[in-house]
Order: sequence, then C-alpha cells, then structure tokens
Amino acid sequence: MTTEATADVVVVGAGPGGAATAHYLAQRGLEVVLLEKATFPRDKVCGDGLTPRAVAELISMGVPTRESDGWIRNRGLRVIGGGHTIELPWPDLETVPGYGLVRARADLDETLARHAAASGAKLLEGHAVTGAVRDDDGRVVGVTAKRVDGNGRATGEAPVTFRAPYVVDAGGVSARLATSVGREKRNDRPLGVAVRTYFRTPRHDDDMMESHLELWDGKRGESALLPGYGWIFALGNGLANVGLGSVSSNAKATTISYKDIFARWMANVPEEWGFTTENQVGPIRSAALPMAFNRQPLYADGLLLVGDSGGMVSPFNGEGIAYAMQAGRYAADVLAQALARPDAASRERAMLAYPRLMKAELGGYYALGKQFVRIIEHPKVMRVCTKYGLPRPLLMKFVHKLLSDSYDRTGGDAMDRIITALTKVVPSA
Repeated sequence: MTTEATADVVVVGAGPGGAATAHYLAQRGLEVVLLEKATFPRDKVCGDGLTPRAVAELISMGVPTRESDGWIRNRGLRVIGGGHTIELPWPDLETVPGYGLVRARADLDETLARHAAASGAKLLEGHAVTGAVRDDDGRVVGVTAKRVDGNGRATGEAPVTFRAPYVVDAGGVSARLATSVGREKRNDRPLGVAVRTYFRTPRHDDDMMESHLELWDGKRGESALLPGYGWIFALGNGLANVGLGSVSSNAKATTISYKDIFARWMANVPEEWGFTTENQVGPIRSAALPMAFNRQPLYADGLLLVGDSGGMVSPFNGEGIAYAMQAGRYAADVLAQALARPDAASRERAMLAYPRLMKAELGGYYALGKQFVRIIEHPKVMRVCTKYGLPRPLLMKFVHKLLSDSYDRTGGDAMDRIITALTKVVPSA
C-alpha cells in the first residue's frame, strides 16, 4: 500500500545543488521535501576542492566555514607542466573572495543537507526515487519513492508518493528522473571523466591547490598527451585528495584506461610525497562529469534540473559544485515567484525565467569552454601551451582567471572585461 505526502516543492537529491535549492526554498517559507537515497555520511567521487566562486555560494547560504570544523583554506593554485612551476594566487574580486576551500564530499554534502534541514526543509534520507508522477497532460506533479537501507537495499516498507506543484531533479549525473520523462543528454557537449583516491601524506597541509598539466596515455610522447590535468588537494587531516580528470568535446565513450594513467603518474611522483600503495586510503573511484548544459530544457512541465542533472559542470576545469549551488539559488527564487501567482498560465511564465537566468549567467562561459576543449584535444597544441605558456606570468594570470571562473562579470580589471566580452560573442550553450 502506497502512502502519500504533499509539499510546495519536492527536491530529489541532497548534494550541493539539492541542498542549496531546499535551503533557499525553506528560507522563503515554502514547504519543501528533500529526498536522498543514501544515508549520510555518504561519499561521492570529487576532487573536494572548492573554488572561490563555490566559497561565495557557501557564504550566501550562511554556511560556517571555520577551520575548527574541518574546512581547509587555500590561497591559490600551483600549476606544474612543461618543466615549469608557477603559483597563481586567487584573485580578490568584488563578487568572490580571494581564497578557496577543501572539504571531503562525505563531510561537505552532509553539512549542506543538515543546513537545509535547519532552515526548515524536510530532509528524508534512505528514500530512493523510483519515478515521476505525471498528470493527464504529462506534467510532473510529484515522485514515487521506496525506502532503502544504507546499502541501497529495499527495506520492505510501503512506498511513498510525494506530490507537489514543482519537482527539482538534483539527482546527479545519472539524472534518472529527468531521463524517465524524456530529457536525454546531448552528445554534442563536452564530457569529462575524473578518478581519485586519498593518500596519507606529509603534504596534507599545503596551502595551495596543485594542478599537473601533463598526463600521458601510454609511453611519454606528444601524441599521448591527454587534455586534462592531475590534482593534489590537501585536506589538512593527514590526507590529500589525489586524482586526475580528462575531457573530450563530445559524449562518446572512451577506451582510455584512466586508472592505468593514474598508476603511472603515481609511480613517478617524488617518494617523499608518500603516494604509495601502503599510504592509499580507499579505492580509486571514477565518475563522469556532464558539462555545458548537456541536458535540456532546464525547466519544462513542472520539472527543473539543478546541478549535474542539467550538465552544469564547467568544461574549463571540471568544477560543478559552485554552479549547482548557484542554480539552486536561482531555482528557489523563481519557484517562490511562481508559487505566489494566482493562476497556472502566470506561474508558467514565471518559471521560464529559470533557464533564461542560467543561460544568461553561464551559457556564454560554457560555450567558450566548449571551444577551449576542442583546442586542447590536439596533443601538439596542449604541449605547446604547457611548454611556452606557463613561463609567461601575465598570460597565466589571464588563463587562471578564465579557467577558474575567477573574474568579475561587471566591472573588474581589463582581464575581467576581456573575458566577459568573449563570453558574449560566442553563441550561448
């Protein structure tokens, strides 16, 4: 027998995007149910690094980021490649702070979900959404969910139907809810792959995020240089998150063995770093990174897409947390405006603001990132950029601003204005 519950909005997935959406909705006095199939704490494949833009979103949410609570602050990015090492401080901008953070996703996601619950959202863990509830016109008016234990096994309890005027799919890269109503991913958008693990290391308190630009597929040589980077992000607790990411300009399957590339990289790092099998904590895990709005429309028929479900990962660097949280902030504002209107036609007009706002903010930037990926896919170009670009501080400052989205969209310095202009001249993603 199925039981039923109602809300103003149902949010599926309690990652950063879902938690941000639920938090802002609850702040506006709306009744929101936040469904999470896992039980916290739960892990997710990620570099655990938060750019200043992500930090700004945490500040907007009112999330405390004290070091005593496990937040590790860093002052910039160290880039290594082509025989060069360069340190690039985070720019101190009008709109984002001049520092980044690192926090393991097992801690970050739970912190944000609990923060949303403290704001008034109803957080329900162990609820695996099994499908959309649709009315006779095909509009999404709720979801069905089954109770599962910490291992994802059904508990045998009665399934629950949650009904609401609007549903948010923040369920991650699989976007099962969106897919179930026919929103397939676009294969003409970039797709990234990330693999990572943790190591005990004396480098656990490094105050710079580190990026290695030379990843080699097979024997060392220009033809084997991959478009992507390796990272070392210090967690401050004796551990570092170590991983690599690569990207292709379309979503076609790849035959590259990223775990083998990771193993070759680890075999050649300095011994004093401690990146050995004995010091490895947990397995090497991998995940896909959906980029540049690869699933659209972002809103239609009562269903909004937030975060990875809508392909909100940057093609430049694989960052997704900042954009998921930003999307949650925008979505909550639009939903609140729509729910306050007296009739269905007016509500639908209000809801169309969500995709427009997201594309106005990120469409040009993502489109520019698509072109960037097409360029660095050529090994010779990647090699030239790494060898001759890194020694040029002014160029690298510009590249750092562009790739990390550390530029002010209004005002700022000359570099900020150039990047903003470039995002406006390319067709929006």
